[in-house]
Amino acid sequence: MFGLGPATRIYVALGATDLRKGFDGLYGIVRDRLGLEVRSGHLFLFANARRKQAPRFLYWDGSGLWSCAKRLDVEDLAGQ
Repeated sequence: MFGLGPATRIYVALGATDLRKGFDGLYGIVRDRLGLEVRSGHLFLFANARRKQAPRFLYWDGSGLWSCAKRLDVEDLAGQ
C-alpha cells in the first residue's frame, strides 16, 4: 500500500485532533503544530480526545496525500 522504507519515521500528533478535518486541516497540523513537512515521506498519526474513534494517518507518496483511518478490533472496542 505505502512504500515505507527503513528511513520512514512515524510522527504522532499529541493531544486531541478533530478527526473530521480533511487533507488541508491535517496538513496544517503537521506544518504548524508539529513543525514538519508533510511531503517528507514520513507517516503522521492523529487520534481524537477519547481515543475511541479510528486513528487517522496522513502520508505523502510522491504524487499525492493519503488520508487513511484504521478501525480497531471490534472485541477491543467492546471492552472499553
